[in-house]
Amino acid sequence: MSAGHTAVTAPVAAGQPVISCDTPQDECGVRDVLDRLGDKWSVYVVVELAAGVRRFKELQRVIPGAISQRMLTLTVRRLERDGLVKRTVYPTIPPQVEYELTEMGHSLTHLVKTLADWSITHRPAVAAAREAWDAAHPDAGIR
Repeated sequence: MSAGHTAVTAPVAAGQPVISCDTPQDECGVRDVLDRLGDKWSVYVVVELAAGVRRFKELQRVIPGAISQRMLTLTVRRLERDGLVKRTVYPTIPPQVEYELTEMGHSLTHLVKTLADWSITHRPAVAAAREAWDAAHPDAGIR
C-alpha cells in the first residue's frame, strides 16, 4: 500500500470515502490504476487472459467489438508495463508471441468478476433509471 493511503476492508458506510488520502491533492495511486482499467479494452484483455495463454491474433479475435491491431498492441503493452501481463516471444519464423496474466494480473480477476456480477445484477435497474431520466430530460442529449 502506498504512503498516504488507508485501505478499506469493511463495507463502506454511506457518506464515508471509499479511499482516504492524507491530502486532497494525494491521489493514492488510484488514478493510474483506474485509468488503465477504465479504458475500453483493458478489462476485455484481462478477462480473456484469465482463461489462459493467448497468442496475439487469437486475443484479437476473441475480444468483442473488433479491436484494431494497433489498439490491442497499445493495450497489451500498457498492461505489460503495469506488470499485469507477461509477453513471451518465441524465436520462430514468423515470431510467435504469447500473452498471459502475471500473478498480479490474476489477482485482479476476482475484482473484475465482482464488477461483472454487480453489472449483471443491476443492469435492469440501471436501464430503468436511464429511461426515467431520459424521459424527464428529453433535451439533455447524453444518451
